[in-house]
Amino acid sequence: QMRLVESGGGSVEPGGSLRLSCSGSGFSGRYYATAWFRQAPEKEREEIGCVPSSGAGTVRLDSVKGRFTVSRDNAKSTVYLQMNNLRPEDTGLYYCAADPRYYFCTGQSEYGQWGQGTQVTVSP
Repeated sequence: QMRLVESGGGSVEPGGSLRLSCSGSGFSGRYYATAWFRQAPEKEREEIGCVPSSGAGTVRLDSVKGRFTVSRDNAKSTVYLQMNNLRPEDTGLYYCAADPRYYFCTGQSEYGQWGQGTQVTVSP
């Protein structure tokens, strides 16, 4: 059974950094495109960025470009979201998602496998 588990969330002060991890299991040794999303209270879920099955990740959300990076280590079956210079508006529940149909990044509605999310809170 395919499963994604996020970790690394927590509470930090503005300007701080966190690295989130998304660990995958049950994907039969294959690697698929994996995306990061976040959802703040009373706001819609938004895509942060994505990394294909191999190669470099891409950040798509303008408000985090230059501060966040997406990467993966297939040997560890883990995808990362490095977040630097965090701001209070980055607060939210962060999710990773993947789907065995896609080796390349795709749209939010296409991802069939989602983690449970990890909370990030940025406050003084």
